[in-house]
Amino acid sequence: MSSLSTIVAKHVDATVAEAQAAGFPPDDVARTLLSFVMQIWREHRSPAEIADELRYVLDNLDPDEEYTFMRP
Repeated sequence: MSSLSTIVAKHVDATVAEAQAAGFPPDDVARTLLSFVMQIWREHRSPAEIADELRYVLDNLDPDEEYTFMRP
């Protein structure tokens, strides 16, 4: 049984590879994928919910940052 992350990762990897073969950098792929994510979210979420989701992602960008709720 595949997890959702496994399914999506397979397609993202293939998209990045195909785009690179066509001369597009991964950063452009990510930006384009984000536009499709936004399109999907707009169909199912309010602008406030989308903003909350994006705020959470932005607040957790640094993988080395320690959070107060984490134990040492």
